[in-house]
Amino acid sequence: MADRTPEPRADVCVVGAGPAGAIVAARLAEAGHDVVVLEAGPRFDDESRREKLDSHLRPGEENPWGMGGQRDAYTNEGDRDYPLNAARVKGVGGSTLHWQGMVMRLHERDFEMQTRHGVGTDWPIDYDDLRPYYAAAERELSVAGADDNPYAPPREEPFPLPAFPPSRSDSVFAEACESLGLDMHSVPNARNSEGTDEAPACVGYGTCQPVCPSGAKYTAERHVRAAEAAGARVIDRVPVQRLDHDRAGDRLTQATYATPDGETHTQSARQFVVACGGVETPRLLLLSRSETYPDGLANSSGAVGRFFCDHLFAGAGGTDDRQTDQNHVGFNTSECHQFYDDADPVVGMKLEFLNYAGPSPVTTALNADTWGDDLLVDLQRDYGTHLAMGALVEQLPRRENRIELDTSRTDDHGNPVPQIHWSLDDRTRAGLRRANKIQTAVLSELGVTPEWTVGPADTGPAYHHMGTTRMGTDPDASVVDPELRTHDLDNCWLVGSGTFPTGGAMNPTLTIAALAVRAADRLDAVL
Repeated sequence: MADRTPEPRADVCVVGAGPAGAIVAARLAEAGHDVVVLEAGPRFDDESRREKLDSHLRPGEENPWGMGGQRDAYTNEGDRDYPLNAARVKGVGGSTLHWQGMVMRLHERDFEMQTRHGVGTDWPIDYDDLRPYYAAAERELSVAGADDNPYAPPREEPFPLPAFPPSRSDSVFAEACESLGLDMHSVPNARNSEGTDEAPACVGYGTCQPVCPSGAKYTAERHVRAAEAAGARVIDRVPVQRLDHDRAGDRLTQATYATPDGETHTQSARQFVVACGGVETPRLLLLSRSETYPDGLANSSGAVGRFFCDHLFAGAGGTDDRQTDQNHVGFNTSECHQFYDDADPVVGMKLEFLNYAGPSPVTTALNADTWGDDLLVDLQRDYGTHLAMGALVEQLPRRENRIELDTSRTDDHGNPVPQIHWSLDDRTRAGLRRANKIQTAVLSELGVTPEWTVGPADTGPAYHHMGTTRMGTDPDASVVDPELRTHDLDNCWLVGSGTFPTGGAMNPTLTIAALAVRAADRLDAVL
């Protein structure tokens, strides 16, 4: 029964209610502009979080956020299959609904890969340009952290909230790291270490992926609520089908969207912000091709969908005689950036000391064939004796890694689905091998024999979709300018990790938020 008719008067139409779109919408609405947000997925009830957790924990239950089916269909065409639906959510809040919530700044070298190392490309902005916006983003996300990382780029103010203390397994790792000369430091987290007016303190459910029942972890719903409080209108379950431009091809005029009851509407606005993520944003642009833009909207460079990259996971783990409690915390509290900035093998790498290795006692109990005291013995044997390390390794952008349209398969509205072309290069494989070597050395120092290793042969993505609408100063080689406005249309802005020219090896959401704050400032100035 919700009203999904178009907003009659809108200064800005934002497509997508994930972190990038929600931050832009909130800041522009608070600045007094008329904002409408079109979100493809539903609005999830806050009160249902514990039900979703229960669904996740029970054996055989489906994805608690409803991903899958014809609506979310995609195909793979490349050396590796990319499991797209494993880590995305369509709905108000986007992928922050089930992310782990770890946030860190890119390093200075990440903005200058071509200049410093002769690989990848340089960003058209540098760290100093983004530095004040990083500080603003940390405030927007209520980041908990400590200034104890000797390898981090310079900062201008303390974190908004104090860092989470090291976990029990962090203290176990500390012995080996001190022996080997590895520096451990805290991890900035977008979850409340203390209660605030916006959210309570984390109570340690340990199920950050896929759901935080307490609300302590940041989700973009926080900015959606702020936007609505300032007068913005957010319409859910209205997937945008295409974007249309004027006769000259200089400006967007409307977004055409579908409603659950089968109707189609068009939303007009003075400015348009596309914030659908690194896969759906290029897909929407490609679906919006016209006579003026036969290869896709804003694609005169041919770069829309190209340079798709992610972070690759490397890991190793085993069991220890000591009590480690490594499945007690659902997010990382310590990591190591010591090997991030050096030039061997010219890909960024951050080491992670995992806090979620081994079986969960809840899922173990739910799947067990034993009961009572026998079950307790099994739980005590299996829980809390695991140790594991992870790492994120940089993948440099390559043109052949891309998102295209697969015209042989359609979604629930008859549109071609995204087709993913994804493969690894030798430089990334070398980075994965290096991470495994360090991880094995740390475990061996602890007297733990690695029982499993994830490396070049069986690595997987971190689900950080980057590069597909890259920013740059050359309209022939990039999609958006340094302000995140498309080169081709002067009232179309693209926000999100798709605009990253390179991705480093840091979780991207803080940079997404910083760029969103910056783009909102630029938009406010032109409205």
